[in-house]
Amino acid sequence: MKVHVLSLGPIQTNCYIIERDTSLLIVDPGAEFEKISTLINQLNKKVEAILLTHTHFDHIGAVDELAAALDVKVYVADEEKYWLSDPEANGSEKFKSYGLEEVVVRTKPEILHPGHKTLGSFEFDIMHTPGHSPGSLTFIFEDFAVVGDTLFKEGIGRTDLKEGNLQTLMTSIDALMTLPEETVIYPGHGPKTTLAYESAHNPFL
Repeated sequence: MKVHVLSLGPIQTNCYIIERDTSLLIVDPGAEFEKISTLINQLNKKVEAILLTHTHFDHIGAVDELAAALDVKVYVADEEKYWLSDPEANGSEKFKSYGLEEVVVRTKPEILHPGHKTLGSFEFDIMHTPGHSPGSLTFIFEDFAVVGDTLFKEGIGRTDLKEGNLQTLMTSIDALMTLPEETVIYPGHGPKTTLAYESAHNPFL
């Protein structure tokens, strides 16, 4: 598998396009539909689904446009399905004073549960990793994991947003650290890392 990264929107949120031989998965299309669409057209493969690690506004801004243009389903944790259409919950309401529009996703999502999942030619595991938000999910593939805003290179997710909790977040990170240490970590912001590197260098661990 190949992982393509686009850093999008005002907070430079990472959108991931995961590529297999004949198909693609989109993770966290936060903004800039045109850039995502251009890359998908260049890859010229079927998009199986849109996955959301969580539903803060900077991770969901291009969901409706992509879901409609590609005729694909959107998958999210049950805990945050209603946040998609609630600007107060997804955080976009706070940024109106900075000139940003409220984010309201109208696409009806499918619900993801922890465990093994098959979507088209993709097989992966889903881990519930709350703390940054109550419905945060991690998607675990063969040798890498997409973790949203749970863990960053030399950092961790913030817990001062709606229903965030530091103790819960650290428990989730402890669960992530049980994966093989060579696992590559793709976070919601910033560069990729590995669990081995974070174990040695992350001051929060």
